[in-house]
This record gives sequence, structure tokens and C-alpha cells, in this order.
Amino acid sequence: MKSFGFCCLFMLGFALLETAVLSNIVILPAVPDIILLCSLYFSLQNGKLYGVSGGFVSGLLMDFFSAVPFGFNCLLRTIFGYISGVFNKSLNINGVFFPVLLGICATVIKVFIIRLISLFYPNVIINYQIFSAAFGFELLLNGIFCPLVFRFLDVFKNTLLLNPEKVS
Repeated sequence: MKSFGFCCLFMLGFALLETAVLSNIVILPAVPDIILLCSLYFSLQNGKLYGVSGGFVSGLLMDFFSAVPFGFNCLLRTIFGYISGVFNKSLNINGVFFPVLLGICATVIKVFIIRLISLFYPNVIINYQIFSAAFGFELLLNGIFCPLVFRFLDVFKNTLLLNPEKVS
């Protein structure tokens, strides 16, 4: 339970960074989804249940900080947490190339889940153009930020993971 509390604190900090700082940089056509990358890390390390719980909490935070219908981010990030939790400890997240690939794949999966969820919100237009410069920029930023976020969270591995490997 202690590790989940620390994960929630990290997600709160990254949510504030993403919504209060990065979204106000006018020259960026899109903002990297750091919360998505955190959820990906926690899910890959701890499994489906942790991914679903962490995804729900991160979605709840993003629902409070954004203008989308309440519950949209909760549903999006809960589904994403489950999907990424299926690959618990089966993917190598060390190095640079594979986390970049994971960040790109996570962004593409996010877009497909958004398209699916938008069917349940017919009155709200959720405009996420796949073939746009903004999406390409977000794809690039998530790919670049993914190894950085993973390395940063690896520093706190003993407090964030349910069963961290003990190095002696």
C-alpha cells in the first residue's frame, strides 16, 4: 500500500507539471503525456491490478485538471493501465531504444482507446487527428520522454514497486 501511495504522489506531481507548466508553453504544438508514461511504467513493473488502480487515479487527476467530460480520462487511463499491465515484467524497459518504442506504442494505443471511448460520448466532440502535426509532435515527445521518465522512476524503484529486486 505504501508503494501505491508514492505512485499517486508521483502522478500528482507529474500531472501538475504537465497541466500547469508544459501546457502553458506556447511554442509547443502538443504536450508530452508524462502521466501516460508513468502509468505505463507502473503497470509494466507491477501488473494489471496496479495498472488499473494507477490508471484510474491518474485519470481522476487529469479529469480535475482538464476540460474533458468528467470520467473520460478515468476510463481511458484505466483501460490503458490494464492493457499495459498484461505485459507485467515481460518487456525489457532498460536501455533507450525499447522505451522509445514503448512510448510511441503507448501514444498510438491511447489514440485508439480515445476513438473507442468517444463513441460513448456522442455529444462531446473529442477531436484527436491522427494525421496532424500535433499528433506527430506528441508521438515524438512521448518517445523522447519515455526513457527519461523510466530512468527517473528507476531511481525510486525500491519505494514504487511491489516486489523490487534487492541488489546486495
